[in-house]
Amino acid sequence: MKIIKYNEADSNFFSKIEFENISSVSEIIKAVRENGDSALREYSKKFSDGDITEFKLTEEEIQACIKSMDKNTEEAVKYAVNNVKEFARAQFNSIKEMEININGNILGQKIIPIDSVGCYIPGGNYPLPSSAIMTIVPAKVAGVKRVAAMSPKIKPVTVAAAYYAGADEIYRIGGVQAIAAMAYGTESVKKVNKIVGPGNKYVTSAKKLVYGECGIDFLAGPSEVLIIADDNANIDFVAADMLAQCEHDKDARAYLICFSEDFAKKVENRACEFLSNLSTKEIAEKSFSDSVAIIVNNIAEAVDLANKKAPEHLELVFNNCEKYINEFKNYGSLFIGKYSAEVFGDYVSGTNHTLPTNQVAKYSGGLSVFDYIKIQTYQIVSENALEKTAKRASLLADKEGLSAHKLAADIRLLK
Repeated sequence: MKIIKYNEADSNFFSKIEFENISSVSEIIKAVRENGDSALREYSKKFSDGDITEFKLTEEEIQACIKSMDKNTEEAVKYAVNNVKEFARAQFNSIKEMEININGNILGQKIIPIDSVGCYIPGGNYPLPSSAIMTIVPAKVAGVKRVAAMSPKIKPVTVAAAYYAGADEIYRIGGVQAIAAMAYGTESVKKVNKIVGPGNKYVTSAKKLVYGECGIDFLAGPSEVLIIADDNANIDFVAADMLAQCEHDKDARAYLICFSEDFAKKVENRACEFLSNLSTKEIAEKSFSDSVAIIVNNIAEAVDLANKKAPEHLELVFNNCEKYINEFKNYGSLFIGKYSAEVFGDYVSGTNHTLPTNQVAKYSGGLSVFDYIKIQTYQIVSENALEKTAKRASLLADKEGLSAHKLAADIRLLK
């Protein structure tokens, strides 16, 4: 881990990842779009998903996966599903349909769920049942009729999580070919209106390329955590939380903002001790070595760095941190206090773990029920308000030089 001072946090620290189109990704998307299932089979075999004949899991296969789980794992999955569902319901209930009278015209908004959504669940390095829960549950709470879940090398625990979360269809398809299948459809897969879920750089590139054919949630880069800790923070907690982020992949990053070099070195030493016993040591060690600790002089400098970095996960573990919550503006999700480990948000606390990275948090929040609905407006212009409305619309249309617009307003005054 590199240790620097506040004034040494330069453009390299704040740099963003540029998502370039990868030529091989374009080729796979084109093949799936043109050749459908045959291309899915070809690429599934090529990328070690196996020689797949049937992409969609049958009800019998799903139930077999559920029965294969031990009871403790099943209980943990259900616990996570229930918490995420309860929070998503509260979010959904915070928005309302409404209608208002403005100058005699009735204006309103309706909340309409998206018809179909595809949820991508990574499964390359590790099975990720948590991503099934986080992407599927809010979709069903929002009222999405058809939710299709796709994952490579799909494991029984992921199948069970997708089932309990409410998926209508579960497929053993991964990678770029899964994104293409959801975007364009094949003989076995019906296209969806929107694709959500995390993935590697190839999946992200694919989502970027199919955007417009369908919607996407956002383009996510490697996972990251930023922890602000004072000298009284629990060193074991901080070190463990940094490594939990680092083990995602070699491009993941953990950032520590603290107030003394001594504390930073203690965290680094403890992390190195933990690393020796991790099964994910190879990945976590590389990621941790490229991570950064920044020594600041005061809270104001810490706030400044955090708001500029806009991290995916932001942990506050310094004295009286609750007093400063409103000063932090840019983050995917906020974890307040020493017991609020980022890992709890990953799995079971109830907030969503599909979060903006790569400074996307400067203009967007994490995945939620709001990503699965459309706020659509309507209006009823009354006869009593027609003259006032039409005359002003006619005047503005004339100023813009749009004569047919003016005609459409004026003609209603003649009837």
